[in-house]
Amino acid sequence: MSPATPDPRNGGAALELLVHGVGGATAADMLDDPRTVRVTGDRTAAVFRRGDDVDAEEHPERYADGPVPEAYCWSNLTSGNGTRALWLLLLPFMVANLAHWMRPPAEGRARLVRLYGVLVRLVALTLTVLLTAAACEVALDLTAWQCAGAAACAGQRSWLGFLSAEHGGWWAQPGRRLALAALVPTALVGLLWYLSNRTWSAYEAQRPPTGYDAEPEPEPEPEPDRDRESAPVPVGDTEAADAATPGPATPVELRPALGRPGFWYGRRLVARLRAAHTAAGFLTVAAALAGAAASQDQRTAPGGAQELLGRLLQGVLVVLALVVLWVVCRRGRSEHRLDLRIERALVSWLPASALLLLALTALHTGWSRPGWTSGGTLPGTGVFGVLTLAQGGLVVALAAVALLLHRRTGPRRDPRTALYGLGGPATAMLACALGGVMSGGVAQRVADWLDGAATPGTGDGPITGPPVLLSWQASVIPVLLLLLLAPTALLVVRTVLAGRRLRPAVDAAYREADPDRLRTDQIAASRARAALTDSAPVLIGVVSGATLLLGAASVAGAWASGNVPGRAFDGAHPALASAATAAQALGSWMIGFGFLLFVTLGRRAYKDPSARRTIGILWDVGTFWPRAAHPFAPPCYAERAVPDLTWRMSSWTRSTGGRLVISGHSQGSVLAAAAVWQLPPATRGRVALLTYGSPLERLYGRWFPAYFGPEALRGLHRTVHCWSNLYRATDPIGGPVRVPAEDDRPDVDRPELLDPVAYGRTREHPLPEPILGHSDYQADPAFAAARAALLDRLPPALPKQRRVSRAPEPSP
Repeated sequence: MSPATPDPRNGGAALELLVHGVGGATAADMLDDPRTVRVTGDRTAAVFRRGDDVDAEEHPERYADGPVPEAYCWSNLTSGNGTRALWLLLLPFMVANLAHWMRPPAEGRARLVRLYGVLVRLVALTLTVLLTAAACEVALDLTAWQCAGAAACAGQRSWLGFLSAEHGGWWAQPGRRLALAALVPTALVGLLWYLSNRTWSAYEAQRPPTGYDAEPEPEPEPEPDRDRESAPVPVGDTEAADAATPGPATPVELRPALGRPGFWYGRRLVARLRAAHTAAGFLTVAAALAGAAASQDQRTAPGGAQELLGRLLQGVLVVLALVVLWVVCRRGRSEHRLDLRIERALVSWLPASALLLLALTALHTGWSRPGWTSGGTLPGTGVFGVLTLAQGGLVVALAAVALLLHRRTGPRRDPRTALYGLGGPATAMLACALGGVMSGGVAQRVADWLDGAATPGTGDGPITGPPVLLSWQASVIPVLLLLLLAPTALLVVRTVLAGRRLRPAVDAAYREADPDRLRTDQIAASRARAALTDSAPVLIGVVSGATLLLGAASVAGAWASGNVPGRAFDGAHPALASAATAAQALGSWMIGFGFLLFVTLGRRAYKDPSARRTIGILWDVGTFWPRAAHPFAPPCYAERAVPDLTWRMSSWTRSTGGRLVISGHSQGSVLAAAAVWQLPPATRGRVALLTYGSPLERLYGRWFPAYFGPEALRGLHRTVHCWSNLYRATDPIGGPVRVPAEDDRPDVDRPELLDPVAYGRTREHPLPEPILGHSDYQADPAFAAARAALLDRLPPALPKQRRVSRAPEPSP
């Protein structure tokens, strides 16, 4: 990505801060110079300059013809080393976290907004329980209970010899086998806690800028939280201090959610949710052990000391589970001020208490119970059905709340909002489906491996197999794929027809007297394929709706028949029985293949930097938002990048009095907008925003309307000094931001850029120009013109330069 040509002379010191987009870019590419110097930052994220520009502020006469270019490189936040490829396994958590931010705007509907947030957090909690239950299914049920208890299975695996009931050793009792196997899911929960705590310190512990404005941040009344409305709030209500010294272009300061001082610092909320989810994981393992022991005690020693002790442990487990639910349902943390508090007692004692209860339960389960044998499936595996029903009910309730919020938006309702406000519930449903596929895939593959040549669940092998519900859920996957064939084919046909309809528009745009049919078809097809992005809501809606219905059907089939699909239809019409058997076999293979694909991609990305960067693109889009719903989701890079950009813009404009253009491409434009929202009015008056290939409205505005909807983008236009947006019809990601002219401010969107810049061979372009789509916006001459126009509109540099003292270091 090469820099644009120099700007014409304009008034004083100027800086262009370049922010790259998805996939990352090197400083050398962004600055078009192999000799770059890191001026501030670290190996994770840093600001670079060309070697000749390091002392630019001391020699302003050298840069009278254009701004000093700087590059902010943040790609290592999402795709830096190989271990981050393992974040693929956290994909369901990330998707659930996205659903939290997809709610419709609802000014004055605080209770509905709060209910929406509570429901999403409960969905996220069920995913943690589901993952832990899947680990318990593999370690406790399939391995320690079924395989170790069957001589035919344990005899084929020497590593299970000391657990085999056939050998009669100390570990042969089922309770002791289960207690030992419980170390596996317990270690998994501990690993998730460790990763969440470590990534917070590495990525998200950067405080927003303080100390650059003399005006203190006032205390809000009442205290808001992450679930509160994000519509712009007048400064006179909660930010009177900022309004005292407005910038030249901000006569009325607006403070939307992304501009609040505490939005990008969620330490308190993440710590609280991390404690609750860690405790929930430990309690899930304890419940699996307690259920098995209670089932045996009720049969052999009802009313005995062991049963009474087990009931006591179960009572404590229920109490701790209620505490976990209370913590998850509590309000989020403050956004109007930097909230540095943390409930240390809650964060420390809740997981510790759950772990202590797990240890006591393991001790109770491992107590000697003569005559206890393991057969069939482990008692308590019906939890998968309960979780599936709970997730379906929560998603339906979430959809009802989202519809109410969308309807009550009234005349301000945006018709472009994805799925009429149901984007969040649809995404939550996808998170549950991903969690089911991953957990079921592990159980199916392990069962198939332990069962040898037999098919799990059919009764032909040495073990019974996983719960029947998992087989039913696997069987509906081929049905889901068949249902998707119709909308997929429709989109393909519509794209082909749209390409044909666009031919006259392409010819008219280039005004060719003798157009080349092949060249026109290439350009028109590129435009038609780029428009597929706008059809994503329909496809996601179909997938989510079908998943909800098929999930309910799988639960009904499993509970009604009590058998796997291949056995449930014995005696039915041969065609139906054959279809059920084929669906079970194909679904089991596909669900296992899906999990293996995740593992393979993670392993490849661990060794292959190019594959790691491809996976990083997924995280660039999915981990922009703070972890407000699921603490085990991959870390939010914006909680590091946004403060970085805000600090840099504030410090440079304060020390030099100069003009600054922050130039963001693709996802970098979203970071740039978020950073500009965080700036105080005096600084914002010296900053211009240039976005290109930007998904601000096309993706973020449609899917996250409460934070990037029309009102928020119009507010950004009013508060920033000036803003221009460049886009192409061939770009599948970027597009217009649709912010119209207002007062003396022109439209944000500049005329659509031609892509390619030349239709055929010309003297200026003797070789055929490529169709660039989403890349290389700076190669277009319109980029330099747009940047020059923004610099000319900014006020001249202040005659007196001021130096700012070093801001205080954050306390540990």
